[in-house]
Formats: sequence, C-alpha cells, structure tokens
Amino acid sequence: MGVAAAAARAALRPTAATLLLFSRPHQHRRATQHLPFARRRRHSYSSTATVAAPTPTLGDSGGEAPEPEGKAARRRRARESPEGLLRHQLDMCSRNADLPTALRLYDAAVSPESPVPLSLHHYNCLLYLCSNAAASDPDSSAAAAQRGFDIFARMEADGVQPNEATLTSVARLAAATRDPAMAFSVVRRMAAAGVPPRLRTYGPALFAYCDAKDADGAGQVEAHMDASGVVPEEPELAALLRVNADKARAEEVYRLLHRTRALVRQVCDTTAQAVEAWFRSDAASEAGVDKWDPRKIKEGVVKGGGGWHGQGWLGKGPWSVGTSEMDKDGTCQRCGERLVCIDIDPSETDNFASSLTELAIKREARDDFLCFQSWLRRHGPFDAVIDAANVGLYNSKAFSFSQVNSVVNAIQRVTKSKKLPLIILHRNRVSGGPAKAPFNQKILEGWRNAGALYATPPGSNDDWYWLYAAVSCRSLLVTNDEMRDHLFQLLGTSFFPRWKEKHQVRLTFSGRGPTLHLPPPYSIVIQESEDGSWHVPTTTGDDIEKPRQWICSTRKSSKQMGHGFQCIF
Repeated sequence: MGVAAAAARAALRPTAATLLLFSRPHQHRRATQHLPFARRRRHSYSSTATVAAPTPTLGDSGGEAPEPEGKAARRRRARESPEGLLRHQLDMCSRNADLPTALRLYDAAVSPESPVPLSLHHYNCLLYLCSNAAASDPDSSAAAAQRGFDIFARMEADGVQPNEATLTSVARLAAATRDPAMAFSVVRRMAAAGVPPRLRTYGPALFAYCDAKDADGAGQVEAHMDASGVVPEEPELAALLRVNADKARAEEVYRLLHRTRALVRQVCDTTAQAVEAWFRSDAASEAGVDKWDPRKIKEGVVKGGGGWHGQGWLGKGPWSVGTSEMDKDGTCQRCGERLVCIDIDPSETDNFASSLTELAIKREARDDFLCFQSWLRRHGPFDAVIDAANVGLYNSKAFSFSQVNSVVNAIQRVTKSKKLPLIILHRNRVSGGPAKAPFNQKILEGWRNAGALYATPPGSNDDWYWLYAAVSCRSLLVTNDEMRDHLFQLLGTSFFPRWKEKHQVRLTFSGRGPTLHLPPPYSIVIQESEDGSWHVPTTTGDDIEKPRQWICSTRKSSKQMGHGFQCIF
C-alpha cells in the first residue's frame, strides 16, 4: 500500500461519518422512517426554508390586514436570504470546480458567530466538490476525502436526510480512498432503505474493485446491479472485461463479451483495446476445446437468432488478431468470414410500435397523434418514410423542396414501388416561406395528390410521427438524424439500435444528385461464428464516408485465410 493511501485510510478511521455509515444506531436515537443514515432534525426551522419574519397582528397595522406576499416577492426574499446567497455561491463553486472557496463558505456557515442553516442542496454541492477533488487530484485526495466525510457527518448530525445524489458522492469519496468495500456498502444500505440506486451510484464501487484487480468484488457489484434492475453501459462492461481478462478468467470473459454484444453492439477504442489484449493473452490461447459437436453449435445459432452460438470458446491455441473492414456483402477482408444478418422478431417490432404510441401521446396532443395513426391506416403502408425537414435542410440553411423531391424519386427507384414514400413535414413548412413559390407549390400538390404528404400540426415534434410511421409500416427511414437526443433516449430499449441499423437510409449529395446509403446486408454487432472466430465492430469509421473498423480474431491458419496473410499476435 502506498504512503498516500495508507495516510488516507488512517485519517478516515476515526471520522464520525465512517462510524455512522457502518455502526448500528445507538438505542437512545429515534429511528428515521426512510434512510438509515440520518437522524431527525433537531432545529425548529426547515433546512430548505428561510426563517420567516413574525406575522404582524391586526393591532400592529391599525386594524388592517397586511397585503399578501406574492410569489415573486417570496422568491426574491429566498434568494436574498443567507441560505439563498450561500446556495448561489456554492452553485458557482460547483460550476467552476472551486473546492477551496466552497470550504471557506462552509466553515463560515457553521461557525457559531454567524451560523447559516444548511439544506440538502448545500450539502450535496459540498460533497460533490469534495468527491470530484478526491477522485481527480492525487496530491489532495486524502484531504478532500477527509473534509467530505466530515461534512457528511455534520449533515447527519443536523438531521438532513440524504438522497441518491448525496450517497453517490459518499461512495465516490470511499472509492477515492481505495476502499471499494465501503463504497459498495453505501450502495447496499441505500438499496435496503428503499432508495433505488442508479448506474452512477454503482460506478465508484465497481471501478474501485476493478482498479484493485478484485474480480470477485466487481462480480458482486455486477450481481447487485442486476438484482436492482440497473443495466451496465460500455464503461462498466469494459472494466469488468479488463479485470477478468487480467485474472485469466476465460469463462467470465466469454460471458461478458456476449453481454457486451447484447447491450453495446459496437465498441469504442478503450473497449476494443481490452478485447484485443484478451485475445493476445496466454489465457486466451489456453481457453477452449479441441472437439465439439457441430449440431449443438448450429442449435445454439438458431436459438440465439443468428450471429452467435453461446457454447463457449471453440478451438485451442493462439489467436490471430488484427483490424479489418467488411466488403459490401459483409465478408471480412482479413479472414474471409462472412457476417450474417440477425433477424428481428416481428413481435418485438409490434411491442416497440406500441411503446412509441404510449410515449408520443404523453408528449404530443393526444388527438393529433391518434388522428395521424388513423390517417396512416387509411393511406399506408409505405415502403419508405422521409424525414423531410432533415433532408430539405441538408448542407443548407434554406429549406429545399427540390432536394426533398430528388430523394423521393431516388428512394422510389430503390424500393421499386409504384407508390410514393411517405413525406413528413411540419405544417409551417408546407404553408409559408419557400412553400409559396410556384415551383414548390407544384411539388407539394403532386405529393398531396398521391396521398404521400402528412403535415404535422403546430406545436408537435415531427420526430414522433416519422419514427412511428417507419416502425409501424416496417419501412425504410430516410434521414441523417443520428437519433441520439433526449427523445430517443426515452425509448430506453435495446431494440431501437437494432431496428435503426436495419431500416435507416442515410444520404449524401453531389452535383449528380443524392446518393442513398442503404442499411448493410449484415448486422453491425459482435458476431461469433460457428468455427469459433470473433468479429467485433468498433465506432472507428462510424460514418457514411469512412469504412468501419472491426477487430478480427480467429484461430484459422494464414493458409486458410488466404495467400500473403501475416499473423499478428
């Protein structure tokens, strides 16, 4: 153990916060109804409200009742109160990562000479700053952690009830002192108290265990996350992959690769490095079997829907690892393996369309969206849907109807349909501005006569309309929208990226007109072949113009992979 870490641990042992977190409450304390961290407030004032001035009586004002205070006046009084001013100052410290100033403000607020009642927001700002400093600055980590635990002890003594944000900061303080067990204990007690942990709450314990090379501890955190319904994201999965690879736990690495396949699909550079390091390791060379039953492998592929079998590592010996690209048919340019297209269950599409409807009618005018669904049933289905706002504004500040029309014609040639694609535009686009030009009026009239134009009502978000239409019609969707903003995060499902991969058509324009980039005939997801080879897609080259890079890992010989291949170990 390093000197700094030892000093930090020694400093933490006598703190009140440590005792409060891990010892049973004394019998004379009254138990709180919620979290086991806090006692009831001893003060007569609220932690979040200012001390109100005495209410004047009728006699004080000559028999007339005082004028009632308006909301604006109450807000102004709250802002200008000592608590309000302190809140503003701490918010500025938080924005500027200024821990020293925040601690000076805190010390002044708790001094007997001029005490300021501290609220949950005050304490959360202070703990956030302490945990950030403890995690990011090795030179002051122990001191920042000590102050953080002291502040948390004061918070408990004041009876201020902590929330999820508070305890996440406490867990980060524990992780910064290289104490993953303490960080995990905070999460467990929080969950036991009925406060649902979030992904960020588990992060400090998980990453601290992984940094300490404690694969068992990290596994316990992952299991607790699963039991709480918290789904790991790529940083957590990459950390788990790395610690289990370092410990040569081949079966856990296999499980985690498949979990990454299901949850992440394409990996960033950091995760790609962890994957490549595993396949180049001695443990990876030793993992696997010499003989297997091809029938069971095929059964696993069929059961999983294609692209993986889940029967464990196949083969023995060193892996050949390198980067590669896929041709237009999905054939690896390095090993010759052809990737597959993984089917989507039709029932998943139906369920997704239903969830889209539920979300849309909560955020749109219900009658407007139901009216659109009725229109779509009468005029649909369509082979393609065009996000016309995105297409018409491609590389331009001015909306272009002719640009949209060129894409309409291009996608109709691709689908070989006699029916025009569905064109979705906001009503303002079709009734004002460029729409009034005679040439554009002619274009709009053609779309209307074909029953292919739907104008979304004022105040609506047309994203809901074109997405629902494309999903419910099982059609192509022409848009360059990356679909990463808040609206699409609300969908909260692993189905959406799979659907988007198989249905989104992107486009570019040149002097010759639009070029449509159709969905690939293979799935851009981690794939495990029937002979045991692996192909892992990365986010490098994740755009229209630059080919995507893949990690190719196989036990095929260079002769099997083609003449002139050079193995990379």
